[in-house]
Amino acid sequence: MLAEMDNGVGAVVQKSRKVRFGELTGGEARAIAARKPVILLPLGSHEDQGPHAPMGDYLSAERMAERIAERAGQEGIETLVAPVLPFGGADYFGTMPGGIALSQATLRAVLKDMFDCLLRHDLTRLIVINGHGGNVQAIHETTLEIYRARKLLIPSLYLWRVGYGLLPGILGAETAQRAAGHGADPLTSVAMHLFPELMRPDLVPEPMTPPEVMGMRVSGFGTAKLEGAEIALPIELDQIAPNGVWGGDPRLSSATTGAALVEQLTAIGVRLIRQRIETEQA
Repeated sequence: MLAEMDNGVGAVVQKSRKVRFGELTGGEARAIAARKPVILLPLGSHEDQGPHAPMGDYLSAERMAERIAERAGQEGIETLVAPVLPFGGADYFGTMPGGIALSQATLRAVLKDMFDCLLRHDLTRLIVINGHGGNVQAIHETTLEIYRARKLLIPSLYLWRVGYGLLPGILGAETAQRAAGHGADPLTSVAMHLFPELMRPDLVPEPMTPPEVMGMRVSGFGTAKLEGAEIALPIELDQIAPNGVWGGDPRLSSATTGAALVEQLTAIGVRLIRQRIETEQA
């Protein structure tokens, strides 16, 4: 599992081909830590993704982090993937049987402990690979605290937010608008590409008509429209989208779209790693 690589100054070092931190031996981990690798921290959630897709969207976040690390390694940047945090920050999905989420306070505490463990050993080349909207605020608050204390910037790549922006270039603007949504694209297409064996194409639903709450048409997770004005409401998934699909048509998702998304997201992840290192060395 080791490969000889030139370190650029004529010396040969042994670099592990493993990218999952949890698969390293203690000896490998000590040797790699001394070389200050880039470490990706994948975060996801375990929630309703529709009747056709696995609940664990953390699986896609983890696999994307691995692909980014493998590509970066091929380009000469030693990159590891920390064990995935599978439970996301609680937001709208508590009504799903079997769903598991962390309160925002607990998620911030867990993230702080994770960062502290790595920073204790001067492993500072950290990048978060996020796969859940409910994690965004906790990531921001925790990394901001670290920046204020240490002047260390820890960037975060929110895969699906970036994925929404990539869809028009892959599908065309009109189709992308109809395909994009929770339980639809980008995540359904990505899962179809990465985990076809876990999908249930026979259960792909039709898009639903937005329901009304208090006589107002629901416009998103936790929002409704009143004469064009957006009103915040403390509503959960069962009132918004009982089958877990909201805002997009999963019938438009495909493994082909997923392959294009995975390739482009991987390339963006590698560019972020390069930017992280180049900025540090400037």
